[in-house]
Amino acid sequence: MSDPITVLLADDQALLRSAFRVLVDSEPGMRVVGEAADGARAVELARAHTPDVVLMDIRMPGTDGLAATREICSDPALAAVRVVMLTTFEVDEYVVESLRAGASGFLGKGAEPDELLAAIRIAAAGEALLSPTATKGLIATFLAQGVGPAGPPAEHAERLAALTGREREVLTHVAGGLSNEEIGGRLSVSPLTVKTHVNRAMAKLGARDRAQLVVVAYESGLVRPVAG
Repeated sequence: MSDPITVLLADDQALLRSAFRVLVDSEPGMRVVGEAADGARAVELARAHTPDVVLMDIRMPGTDGLAATREICSDPALAAVRVVMLTTFEVDEYVVESLRAGASGFLGKGAEPDELLAAIRIAAAGEALLSPTATKGLIATFLAQGVGPAGPPAEHAERLAALTGREREVLTHVAGGLSNEEIGGRLSVSPLTVKTHVNRAMAKLGARDRAQLVVVAYESGLVRPVAG
């Protein structure tokens, strides 16, 4: 049997953490390895346990989820850890800042149990958790407006110069939320070939995962937000 997906819970609401723990621990192939009520403790536990996925509340007392995410995602020893932000807000500029900080995506606290478990699996697999499509559009809009501490677009454009034409094409589809299988269908290549292009793009752009590729695609102007 394969090793279980390990999960760290970070939220200042004890009742919510308890509910998440029961849900995750009851799912075959998943295990909670720690709970934190603030960002500083979340960072400590991430370093102690190196979980596959951290479910991180954005707003917590003391060190908030955004600062904790930056610390976790900038630590080379935690390069394999994926952070999924938890938010109660449909429109939240911190969501975008979280993605820039290195988070793999976000999920509403009101998500159904199956959605939460699916989100953990998606993040653990290194995919970008940017669904549903309407929410992806919201992120794109914020990025286009320059909300948060983003670098000048020219810098991102220079980074794109290292990509091949096919890698740019694949990046465009990744930013559109397509899976490797879907991209392969569009380009008439195998999903494995797509994965190779994605991995090369991540290496050249210094991206942790697909979510970071999406950020670069929008901030560089390679992809424009779709209205509506």
